[in-house]
Amino acid sequence: MSARPHIIGLAHTRFGKLDASLEDLITQVAREAMTDAGVEPAQIDAVYVGNFNSGMYDQEFPAPLALQAHPDLRFTPTTRVENACASGSAALHQGLDRIEAGRARRVLVIGAEKMTEAGPERIARGLLGASYRPESADVPAGFAGIFAEVARQYFARYGDQSDALAAIAAKNHANGVHNPFAQLRKELGVAFCREVSDRNPVVAGPLKRTDCSPVSDGAAALVLAAPDVPARRRVAIAARTQATDYLPLSRRDVTRLDGAGHAWGKALQQAGVGLDDLAFAEVHDCFTIAELMIYESLGLTPPGQGRRAIEEGWVMKDGRLPINPSGGLKAKGHPVGATGVSMHVMAAKQLLGEAGDFQLPGARRGAVFNMGGMAVANYASILEAVD
Repeated sequence: MSARPHIIGLAHTRFGKLDASLEDLITQVAREAMTDAGVEPAQIDAVYVGNFNSGMYDQEFPAPLALQAHPDLRFTPTTRVENACASGSAALHQGLDRIEAGRARRVLVIGAEKMTEAGPERIARGLLGASYRPESADVPAGFAGIFAEVARQYFARYGDQSDALAAIAAKNHANGVHNPFAQLRKELGVAFCREVSDRNPVVAGPLKRTDCSPVSDGAAALVLAAPDVPARRRVAIAARTQATDYLPLSRRDVTRLDGAGHAWGKALQQAGVGLDDLAFAEVHDCFTIAELMIYESLGLTPPGQGRRAIEEGWVMKDGRLPINPSGGLKAKGHPVGATGVSMHVMAAKQLLGEAGDFQLPGARRGAVFNMGGMAVANYASILEAVD
């Protein structure tokens, strides 16, 4: 296997309710990422497009839209990749595999989703495609209902975690204020996130609106290249792993994200680093209960003690391991197919010193954890700055 590829180009739209079409989003980030990388379209050897549920937008075959970005992309091998909410990371892995196999020198990876025009019922039905249908047919509130049940079982085992969830939401909203790409750029505070109100109603079970990532439109893109390809700056992917767990939740202990822990442990081992070697991590906080449980999967705390990481400030911007300095899915937004690529763009910006107002000082190594479904498709990456 050849040396691990580098990220040499980045692009990211603002996330939110956007007037742009799915085609507009895909072509915009394709052009911007190639320009950022200093790569001509004719030099791109393959394109991978992460997209979960384009049927929500009546465009079931979105990958070829990338070719609209430039006439010189015509006839470039282009493939849609789908793995639920980890579709973006799955597309990234396909691009990395192609370069490492020696079948490409430069690959364009895009993540995109257009969701807001679909309407609540269609969105809820589409997102439940990331669940085991025999178990989720009667689940209320879509995927929020699934994570509400996870939260209920976690609370039953380890006690009420409402204060910890409110603190996680408040942290990510505070971080998102400084991210120009974020959908929700408003600091809310722990008290607002803790209380049920007309502005913060219950969505399902113990989860309130502030516990749930928003419905979003958006896209992000990366240009990957073999390490000997000339580039003005680059970020190395020191490790990347995937672990897939059972889809039926009835076969798992849902108070633990075992697949996440498995992927994370392998990534750290592959990179030869520990938690204390990381400057930050971007993790999949689709719901605040997910981030709480990810603290445990990362090894920050033992099972059932994730609340310590937020209560004692370990995951704040000045803490032991800052989590989601971009604002995470909770504030940045969650256009499902774009999310995995977006997380890697945010991490790369930190390592390049290009994160602007949400920049962490001296960040040289960071991590990404992206998951599809309820920790079914689990992807972990370790990224490093290259001098």
